[in-house]
Amino acid sequence: MRGAIHEADFSEYVTARRPDLWRSAYLLCGDVQRADDLVQTALMKLYVAWPRLTKADNVDGYARRIIANAHIDEVRRPWRRETARLEGHEPEAAPEPVEDRETLIRALAELPDGQRRVVVLRHYWGLSVAETARDLGISEGTVKSQCALALHKLEAALAPFFGEGEPA
Repeated sequence: MRGAIHEADFSEYVTARRPDLWRSAYLLCGDVQRADDLVQTALMKLYVAWPRLTKADNVDGYARRIIANAHIDEVRRPWRRETARLEGHEPEAAPEPVEDRETLIRALAELPDGQRRVVVLRHYWGLSVAETARDLGISEGTVKSQCALALHKLEAALAPFFGEGEPA
């Protein structure tokens, strides 16, 4: 009976949180299929750990960390680096993108992976510096510096789309 309870709780969590997890994965990698893969990896690992996680306070944090780490692992794979070098390779766009969203996704894709992860957790998920540091397994100082660098790069990249006097 306990297994059925865990199954129902897990199904409820997945139903409620999968769209947010997918959006985070997409913002990290900029590709629909890779985002699907990252979420599937996260959900498989969550399922295995679910009986232990139901006693934890921060299931979302655990899921975000799995997605971020899976993305790091994916980027480090040698075959991924070779595939990315193919001429004409463009990440697949999200279904029915909005023009501003496309611009933002392209600007995010230009950031180094570490900066992109910090920006997604801080500004998409709305996590504090301490929560972001904990989820990514880095220091708070690294979160602050990576976020500052990323926001500076994003501001420069998005300035032409918003004009000089308007915030990016």
